[in-house]
Amino acid sequence: MTELSTEQKLEKFFNKTSQWHDAYQLLRSIIREFDLEEDYKWMHPCYTMKDKNVLLIHGFKSYVAILFHKGVMLEDKYNLLIQQTEHVQVDRQLRFSSVEEIEEKADMIRFYIKEAIRVEKTGIKPPKKEHGPLEIPIELEEAFKENERLREAFYKLTPGRQRAYVIEINKAKRSETKRNRIEKYADKIYQGKGLLER
Repeated sequence: MTELSTEQKLEKFFNKTSQWHDAYQLLRSIIREFDLEEDYKWMHPCYTMKDKNVLLIHGFKSYVAILFHKGVMLEDKYNLLIQQTEHVQVDRQLRFSSVEEIEEKADMIRFYIKEAIRVEKTGIKPPKKEHGPLEIPIELEEAFKENERLREAFYKLTPGRQRAYVIEINKAKRSETKRNRIEKYADKIYQGKGLLER
């Protein structure tokens, strides 16, 4: 099967029937007013400047959003930027629940896009958040005792990858679910891959 080109992937994304079809189209038209390259990454339209990710468009069940990759550094003039979860350090979202809301806030959206471009042009990197020590769940400690190969592979991962696995495992409330997650991710850990890598 032939791999689709970036343009084909983008057209497929923007033309597919979904609850956010019109919202995606409108956001795309606003973003295209700016000097950004349109790319396709992480299965979403991503807008870049000199190969640096600036923002992307994505949708969820209850909202559609623009995700700013250095959102924490933007001036939040209209108090609209949202931190997706407590573990997201740098990215911030602008969320919309309808086409009408996007139309009403179009000038505010333009402000944030200009702001994201300004931040990218400065070349300044976002500050790294200091984390406390990584609290390994008991179930993972037990898995390490039973499987030395898993322990070695885990500690060869970058600190960020280790943290992502620990957070994902700890999201489970029950011990059995935590063990299932460890088993599920073992192959990726052996391969030195991060949680979201294929």
